[in-house]
Amino acid sequence: MNVTANINWQAANWNYLSTTLNLVRQALQARSGGTGEQGSRGAPACVPEASFALEQLCSKFSLSDFERNVLLLCAGMELDASFASLCANAQGDTQLSYPTFSLAMLALPQAHWSAIAPHSPLRRWRLIEVGGGKTLMTSPLRIDERILHYLVGVDYLDDRLRGIIEPLSANEYLVPSQQEIAEKLAGILNNSVASSPILQLIGEEVASKRAIAQLACNISGIKIAVISANAIPNISTDFYNLMLLWQREAQLNRSVLLLDCDEWDGNDRAKENTLVQMIENINTPLMITSRDRRRAGLRPFITFEVAKPTKQEQIAIWENALGDIALSLNGQVEILTSEFNLSAPSIYAVCVEAKTQLESNENKITNSLWNMCRTQARPHLDELAQRIEPAATWDDLVLPEAPLQVLREIAAHLRQRTKVYEQWGFGKKGARGLGISALFAGSSGTGKTMSAEVLAGVLQLDLYRIDLSSVVSKYIGETEKNLRRVFDAAEGGATILLFDEADAIFGKRSDVKDSHDRYANMEVSYLLQRMEAYQGLAILTTNLKDAIDTAFLRRIRFVVKYPFPDAQQRTEIWRRIFPKNTPTESLDFNKLARLNVAGGNIRNIALNAAFIAADSGEPVMMKHLLEATKSEYMKLERALTDAEVKGWL
Repeated sequence: MNVTANINWQAANWNYLSTTLNLVRQALQARSGGTGEQGSRGAPACVPEASFALEQLCSKFSLSDFERNVLLLCAGMELDASFASLCANAQGDTQLSYPTFSLAMLALPQAHWSAIAPHSPLRRWRLIEVGGGKTLMTSPLRIDERILHYLVGVDYLDDRLRGIIEPLSANEYLVPSQQEIAEKLAGILNNSVASSPILQLIGEEVASKRAIAQLACNISGIKIAVISANAIPNISTDFYNLMLLWQREAQLNRSVLLLDCDEWDGNDRAKENTLVQMIENINTPLMITSRDRRRAGLRPFITFEVAKPTKQEQIAIWENALGDIALSLNGQVEILTSEFNLSAPSIYAVCVEAKTQLESNENKITNSLWNMCRTQARPHLDELAQRIEPAATWDDLVLPEAPLQVLREIAAHLRQRTKVYEQWGFGKKGARGLGISALFAGSSGTGKTMSAEVLAGVLQLDLYRIDLSSVVSKYIGETEKNLRRVFDAAEGGATILLFDEADAIFGKRSDVKDSHDRYANMEVSYLLQRMEAYQGLAILTTNLKDAIDTAFLRRIRFVVKYPFPDAQQRTEIWRRIFPKNTPTESLDFNKLARLNVAGGNIRNIALNAAFIAADSGEPVMMKHLLEATKSEYMKLERALTDAEVKGWL
């Protein structure tokens, strides 16, 4: 409705309301023995009567003629100063200068007792309020303020809902695939807005889901408001008041409620029950956004998965956002798109930063864009896993040639996956099996985490550590949910996932003896399925390779075995363990190698010895290493033998 049309409607609506109030005024005058000029109930010829707020409200809440007049009686008290004396005169008591049910039953036509019952539209929807009085019939009646403003033509969201339910404002740019979802939603809303099923939008694209919901409502000419699942009060008077006020608001404004469950964990059973009660009992169109699919109850769900833009859509966004810079990158945009799966806002954010910081040097542009993309892909994963800043290089790894060769193969797969999957077409065969999965097996301290650091560092990838023992849940389905959140967050790209303590979920579980074994196998299968589809590198670490069933091992592309270092390898580890700036004196690496410990313990001993030496104001010497070794062996609950430290001092 344009401004001029709105002004015209406002004036016509007020005239119509005044005319209908005059009819009630006449009824009060007749009750008190007076007479008044007969008014009409008609509307100006240029405006249909059904379009006025009063008639809209009566239609929405199915008010009878008598209930309509009771509402007008209460509205008259607020809009016309003469109504107070009219009420007093009609009731024959100067103290009763307000509307009552008794007055309505006596003065207004077509009176019926059911209109004053608690289940009547007037009271059920709280269109009027019953004040305190000696009896129901003589208690003062008052129109609800929100309803009064609605009748006058002033529309707004009920103040009692503010802070819990708010109008939705989502201005994110939507790509064609997401606009298509919005159009489908609009079609459903248009065909069944009064009794539509629950529309569910799932996925990690939180902002896009909101923008899709808003666009769908804009297309349908429907208003939309949002409530966070965490803001819903527990089942109580507050809960039922919220439900009633919103359902009334939805009818007044033809509105859809968006229930935001994106940050909902569902572990609190009482709160989950409250959420279910709301979903099942709210009698207005409802949309739900959540990261994971919610199970439908009595009301059917229609579910749409909202994904990030397709690769081609991402390329188009990159080219549009970079402008002329894109032309100078010589195919780097395609590489960025294949490596990073970013949303439209994330791509625009990178490009804005790039345009303000980058110079014309092509290599610098490419490297900076890469690192900016890594930064944009991190936020969700930072909440779920521990990010490790890579510090190790190939020179820091002391391993036999066989595991080193496998690690180099893994690096080659990571470097060339864009060429093989995208340019050579292997990726078109399906997502299954495209993931680069690896199992690092060996005792603690033998170099598993360092190897992951090396791969992340040399390939400029982020490294995230996930402790599988903390992911596994005793609740059925929760482990898969936790793993799904990790993988979905990592799909932004350029990330190595290091799943530590794989023994917590793996084991020789091919023989199903009870329900626990069956669900354990389901958890393992889900993890392997996601690893096979994940287009980065996912690493499992274990101390006990033999505990993992061979059926599971066949689904992992690389297996790297980390043997306990022999004396020669331990000597080499000792030679490399001290940074070049560390002062040392008379260190005998061959003697140090007699310590029967892994590389991780060697590092602990070297670091502790450095602190001891620094505190003494001396370079690191064998005596400091001996003191640090005793401390490390106490931690390991092992006895330090004379053979290991013979000749140190």
